[in-house]
Amino acid sequence: MTLRIALILGSTRPGRRGDQIAAWALEAARAHGGADYELIDLADHDLGNLDEPGNPNFQQYRHDHTRAWGALIDSFDGYVFLVPEYNHSYPGALKNALDYVYREWNDKAAGIISYGGWVAGARAAEALRLVLAELQVATVRAQPTISTHPSFHTGTFVPQQGLDTAVGGMLDQVIAWSGALRGVRQSKRRTPAVA
Repeated sequence: MTLRIALILGSTRPGRRGDQIAAWALEAARAHGGADYELIDLADHDLGNLDEPGNPNFQQYRHDHTRAWGALIDSFDGYVFLVPEYNHSYPGALKNALDYVYREWNDKAAGIISYGGWVAGARAAEALRLVLAELQVATVRAQPTISTHPSFHTGTFVPQQGLDTAVGGMLDQVIAWSGALRGVRQSKRRTPAVA
């Protein structure tokens, strides 16, 4: 069965540059191969602020938007987060989307492509890694970064030299880990829960 990897665009900000980066990254991923890739743009999902009263670990969702979001997230074997840096961290919209569900993220792999000013979003990626670890998502080491100053000097996204190679290396790691963790998830499904 072919692995399914979601590229998750972590900004919903009007006028964002991430949509150009996401379009390029999706094309690069599909050219790389090794999995089926799909773009998830948080701006297309009307999650609003977290409005589920229960603990997401129990998956007792009251709202249709949460059930739809959970089903979408659960359908993937791994993720690539496209994350900008806002004030030394990642956007609140992404944190909100992560917090809506829990088990649907578990035992999956993720890569991070960060973007931003002078440090190219590196601090946002590091902050995101802490939350992903709590969600039992294994992040890979390879981490492509995009400095928006040279990459948007013409007003549109121009990938800098070597970015495609960096993204390919990260995808290789995400694919390998996603395949291995699929076995972990299957093993957990076969093992009855202990009361």
